[in-house]
Amino acid sequence: MKSGPWNTLLIRTPEGIAFSLPLAGPLTRFLAWGIDVAACLTGFMILGQIASVLMIISLDIANSLMMLAFFVLNLTYSMALEWLWRGQTLGKRVLGLRVMDVQGLRLHLSQVILRNLLRAVDLLPAFYLAGGLTLLLNRRNQRLGDIAANTVVVRARRLRQPDVEQIRPHKYNSFRAYPHLEARLRQRLAASEVAAIIQALLRREELEAEARVRLYAQMVEHVKTAVTFPEAATLGLNDEQYLRNVIDSLFRKALPPTSEKRLAAG
Repeated sequence: MKSGPWNTLLIRTPEGIAFSLPLAGPLTRFLAWGIDVAACLTGFMILGQIASVLMIISLDIANSLMMLAFFVLNLTYSMALEWLWRGQTLGKRVLGLRVMDVQGLRLHLSQVILRNLLRAVDLLPAFYLAGGLTLLLNRRNQRLGDIAANTVVVRARRLRQPDVEQIRPHKYNSFRAYPHLEARLRQRLAASEVAAIIQALLRREELEAEARVRLYAQMVEHVKTAVTFPEAATLGLNDEQYLRNVIDSLFRKALPPTSEKRLAAG
C-alpha cells in the first residue's frame, strides 16, 4: 500500500493489482458522528421512559439501571455496529462511509475495539478537537484512534454494473444452483473486494503466471471466508473459474427457473 493524493488511498497488492479508495473528509465524518450522537440520545430518551416506570418501584434501582445503560450504550454503540455492519455505524451508513484496514483488508475485532476506545482521547479537550486536528494534519485523514488501530474511513462507493462480459465463466456457472449463497455473496463482499477481483481478472495477461496463480488462490480463500459453496458446486473448478463464477453470480440478472434449467442442460 502507498499513499495517493490527499483525498485518496491507493492500495497496491504484491502482484501489481492497484485500486484507489476515496477517503472521507473531516466535515462528512463530523456529520456522521452527529447522526450517531443523535441516535444514542434517542436511545437514552427511550431508556429514560423505561426508567420513569421503574422509579415507581425503586428510585435507586432506576438510577442504577440508567447509569449502567448509559455506560453500555455509549461504549458499545459504535463497536457493535462497526463490527456487525462491517465498518459502518448508522451515521456512516446514511452518509456512505465505511471504516476499513489501511491495507484494504477486512477489519479485525481488535481494530474496531481499539479505535473506539481511543475515541475518548480524540474528544479531548472538547468537540473532537484532538482528533480533528490530527485528522487535518494526517495524509490519510486519520484521527488518533485510526492511527493506533491502523484503520481509515473511506467513502463507500456504490457498486456500479461493470462490463463483465469478458470475464464471465466459459461454461455454466455451478453457483447458480444455490441462489441463497449467491445472495449471501452480494451481502458480504464489500465493493472494494469485488473491484479487486474484477481488476485481477481483467488484467490477467499483465501478471506473471506464478503471481497470477498465487493472487487468484488468495482471493478464492478470501471469498470462502465470506461464503462457502458446497463441494458439488466447486468440484473441478480452478481458482480463476471460481472467481469468474463469483463475478457472474454478483452481476447476473436473475433468470426464470426454466431458463436456468435450460442453461444447466447446456
